Amino acid sequence: MKPIILLGSFLVLALTNLSAQAFPAQEPPKLELPAASPAASFKQRFGVTDVEVEYSRPSAKGRKIFGGLVPYGEVWRTGANSATKLTFSTDVKIEGTAVPAGTYALVTIPGAAEWTVVLNKATDGWGAYAYDEKNDLARFKVKPATLPEAVETMTIDVGHLSNSGARLSISWEKTRVSVQIETDIVAALQPKILAAMKAEGKKPYLQAAMFYFENGLDLKQALAWAEEAAKEAPDAPWVVYRKGLILQKLGDKPAALAAAQKTLELATKSGGAVGAEYKRLGEQLVAALK
Repeated sequence: MKPIILLGSFLVLALTNLSAQAFPAQEPPKLELPAASPAASFKQRFGVTDVEVEYSRPSAKGRKIFGGLVPYGEVWRTGANSATKLTFSTDVKIEGTAVPAGTYALVTIPGAAEWTVVLNKATDGWGAYAYDEKNDLARFKVKPATLPEAVETMTIDVGHLSNSGARLSISWEKTRVSVQIETDIVAALQPKILAAMKAEGKKPYLQAAMFYFENGLDLKQALAWAEEAAKEAPDAPWVVYRKGLILQKLGDKPAALAAAQKTLELATKSGGAVGAEYKRLGEQLVAALK
């Protein structure tokens, strides 16, 4: 009888293995539900600096936010879930205070009449529970502004962009607070431009000329570089137009008008979208000089 029992056991085991191969076990479907405070991230460049923001965005959902859900006078994570992070690709100044390139936690202490905005070096916390003031890099006192319409979902944005600055703002409910970010773009780039002009090979004449023009540097040098750019691309209306802008700023109206008229001539020959754009710009410059 024993051989029969063993054979039966073998058949049961074989059928079990065959069934497992034919009908493999399936994992339960992954269940993904909406987050109460969705994660968000963005990168914004101004000048040659990148500002990156990572945070989670809670919504008001009919609740009183500041002085309610977010108490006055207490440390707030400035968002939801993990610490809100700010990353600067270069050294910057915030409200006049030097901030080295790097990543920081953005923490705030809201108040009815004044907020404290904090950059903290500890970025791996959840909420503000592990916040330690000894890790603060800098603190800024700012006045909140009242918005005409409520912002339902807490929003951080970087706007008011220029080559040397931007404004980081936090908006929720009817409150907005902002801090000014600045860089010394001239100190950062002027030596590099001068080095590029001394180097071998093709030189960035037009870009260098416009940097000097836009940042109030040596306009005669800017004009000299614009003229070199025009020699390299004599049929380019965008080069002649920018040369005209520099001449206008130098106060040489006749030469600027001649450049504007040359821009129109080249733009007409060029045709297409580029030609149409510089025809419009050339006409604007002519009108400004008459």
